[in-house]
Amino acid sequence: MRGGVTGIVAAAALLLPVVAAADEAPLPERRQQLVRMVRQDCGSCHGMQLTGGLGPPLTREALAGLPLEAIGATIYHGRPGTPMPGWRALLSEAEARWIATQLAAGFPAEARAAR
Repeated sequence: MRGGVTGIVAAAALLLPVVAAADEAPLPERRQQLVRMVRQDCGSCHGMQLTGGLGPPLTREALAGLPLEAIGATIYHGRPGTPMPGWRALLSEAEARWIATQLAAGFPAEARAAR
């Protein structure tokens, strides 16, 4: 399964990279909206626990070592030819990068723990 995730992210790296500075983190209210989006919208394909489903797992372990820019680009631009949509109509590039950073850190851990 790791090869599939790596291939997805490597292909996304060919798209325009998502470049965001750390000081572009969303405001707290927007962060709550993004957390809800990850839990509901991303979870509908990647599994409610983000451990995989139609889409590959988005766990810290599955994303370990993958470039944040590539993960953010996949979120923002999607993956042509796959069910993965681009979310650029709902997110800024900085927000996609923030989500990528949170996923790489184990986001949303509280959703997995609370079950």
